[in-house]
Amino acid sequence: MADKTIRVATDVGGTFTDLVCFESEPGAGVSRITTAKSDTTPPDFEQGVLKVLEKGGVDPAQVDFLAHGTTVVINALTERKGVKVGLITTEGFRDTLEIARGNRPDFFNLHYQKPEPFVPRYLRREVPGRISYKGEEMRPLDLSGLPAILDDFRADGVEAVAISFLHSYADPAHEQAALAEVRRLWNDVAVVASHQITREWREYERTNTAVLSAYVQPIAERYLSRLAGGLKDKGFARSPYIMQSNCGVDSLEAVSQIPITMVESGPASGFWGAAELGKLIGEPNVLALDIGGTTAKCSLIEDGQVKIMTDYWIERDRTTAGYPIMVPVVDLVEIGNGGGSIAWVDDFGKLHVGPQSAGAMPGPAAYGRGGDKATTTDANLWLGRINRDYFCGGDVEADMGAAETAIRAVGERLGVDADEAARGIVRIANNNMVNALKLVSLNRGHDPRDFTLVAFGGGGAMHAVALAGELGVRKVVVPAAASVFSAWGMMMSDLRRDYFVTRLADLKPGASEGIERLFAETEARARKQFEAEGIAGDRVTFLRYGKFRYQNQEHTTEVLLDAGAVTDDRLSAIEDAFHETYEREYTYRLDAPVEMVGIHLVAAAEVGKLTMAERQPTGTAPEAAVKGRRKVDYALEGVHEATIYDGTKLEPGMRFAGPAIVEDPGTTIVIHPGNRVEIDGYGNILIHLEA
Repeated sequence: MADKTIRVATDVGGTFTDLVCFESEPGAGVSRITTAKSDTTPPDFEQGVLKVLEKGGVDPAQVDFLAHGTTVVINALTERKGVKVGLITTEGFRDTLEIARGNRPDFFNLHYQKPEPFVPRYLRREVPGRISYKGEEMRPLDLSGLPAILDDFRADGVEAVAISFLHSYADPAHEQAALAEVRRLWNDVAVVASHQITREWREYERTNTAVLSAYVQPIAERYLSRLAGGLKDKGFARSPYIMQSNCGVDSLEAVSQIPITMVESGPASGFWGAAELGKLIGEPNVLALDIGGTTAKCSLIEDGQVKIMTDYWIERDRTTAGYPIMVPVVDLVEIGNGGGSIAWVDDFGKLHVGPQSAGAMPGPAAYGRGGDKATTTDANLWLGRINRDYFCGGDVEADMGAAETAIRAVGERLGVDADEAARGIVRIANNNMVNALKLVSLNRGHDPRDFTLVAFGGGGAMHAVALAGELGVRKVVVPAAASVFSAWGMMMSDLRRDYFVTRLADLKPGASEGIERLFAETEARARKQFEAEGIAGDRVTFLRYGKFRYQNQEHTTEVLLDAGAVTDDRLSAIEDAFHETYEREYTYRLDAPVEMVGIHLVAAAEVGKLTMAERQPTGTAPEAAVKGRRKVDYALEGVHEATIYDGTKLEPGMRFAGPAIVEDPGTTIVIHPGNRVEIDGYGNILIHLEA
């Protein structure tokens, strides 16, 4: 009989590095799950990965598959810890980064300044040559000035070069020639061309994406190299797979070339896990909520499909336009509300929670590390929702004196006592999160009552029932090992690549041949890439999407196309699907011609995906998991005597009712009065709300 298979996922977060290890027997599914957390270790993040493997008792030499997600790219961008970049672009277009877009969020601010480009003007250089939007060469590429440009870059300490030419989405020949010449003239510099990342139009977004990828490439490449080396030294004989922002994993070698694809790898894996969990338990329509220490993120999953988009921006808020990154990223909304979000009162006596965060150091006041600002965690602790004697899974002794002082300070500004101040903090935090969930559901034409709320992260389960009640959602699912659910999601991911290609075509008879040819060419390119990495073409599966708009509109709506070749007979059905999707999102449709702007092809292959097996109920009574009882303030429903359950002792088939609290080493699940709870065969906690 074959030996057991060991699959591991590690996820580097801002505060903790998480691990999930699955052991499975041939034909028997998963037989053992191990989870662990250790401190994240910047700037040597790989040390945290090695430490969490050691803490979890995992021998890398025995591991068959390892997936890894990290915040190293987004951290390098937001903390400005990348390298000096030089940009080579089409003659006349060096100021594209400076001009940017006219999307001024702070519209009435007469002193508004655009975000500063990542490449200063003196490091933005031009070369002659021009491709048209149809992919036709209008002027030959002239690289005679390239050696002098690179000499200047060397003298200025440039460590990475980005190349972005006008209309290279239509034909990348000029970019390919420039890329080859840069590598020939300066073989040890990090260099990336825009066509390697995306084949979509919009020169500002495409250029900025190439620049940001170059900015983080040496950092990410060194990190991934050190990670691979550290694992190899510990006996890991394979190459790890890296989680990307598109909910799939990719090879370490491929990601090292264009690391910008993992800019949101942590949230992506959690939302992919929510989609896979939904399929597993028969809930294909899911509102996914991930609450961590600093932020809350949410995404909508319809019919088991996570929506991927390329209109992604970092550092975008009500005062600044931010920076676009045109890579496939899970469609999510993120707000500055997490366990460490600080409560404060403005000059008009109004209570706010976030977006400022106490972070890991000093952290919430109750951590006893010098923090003196009240946070959401302090409020939950004060109200008895979190066990002061089991704080952070028993690893931290709660400083209740510091928490009380911080909460009373908020109460004094509001003219209320500490209890009412704590209730207010929880209510405001919940309201902020409800608004975020509305942005991904109601604002896009979806009724949240048609969805199941899947809550994870360290704080997701603490607020989930209150949020569901506000939205009219009748069922909440808290996954097993919710605090490390993003790592679990990696184990459910395929090797996945998304291909976006811009190509204009009116939806009229005769257009299908060109559309089908474009899909076929892109599928052939995908198979070739997979086969070059040892994955047979017949293992690759495809999903086809079209990006459509009413003629002369600016932006597009994406529509999933049914399987099979695109023919003229199918064009009317495709157009109907666009009208329906457009109307659901914008509440109206137009009597106007429809055109295709481009395609989105998803290519995927299984490389180590888990098969989960249900456990049969043992018949153990839920009383076996009871730890005790205590008074809990539910903020809205008042104070109740709640039954406290040990989450590690819950068994499939157990049923009980609220008010209750489930305490797990990584998270606390708040179950409100009137809720009915059952534990399913996978160890998930299913909470049913009263109709």
